[in-house]
Amino acid sequence: MAIPSIKNENQYEALREKGYSKEKAARIANTPNAGKKGGKAKPYEKWTKSELYEQAKNVGIKGRSKMDKAALMHALRNN
Repeated sequence: MAIPSIKNENQYEALREKGYSKEKAARIANTPNAGKKGGKAKPYEKWTKSELYEQAKNVGIKGRSKMDKAALMHALRNN
């Protein structure tokens, strides 16, 4: 199996140092907004279900199509 490239290598390494698995660190580092700073993202409670679904899709959460808004928030926070 080929190893996927990492879009944000610095973020990936920082996550690995914090104890994240290789898979989870890669998923996070490869999201479209990986490494952007500023703390301007609104809390998940203020996101629409479709926004949460798209974010879950971006990070590769399985079973997202069957999740309600609360389940999507939980999965995004704990994946």
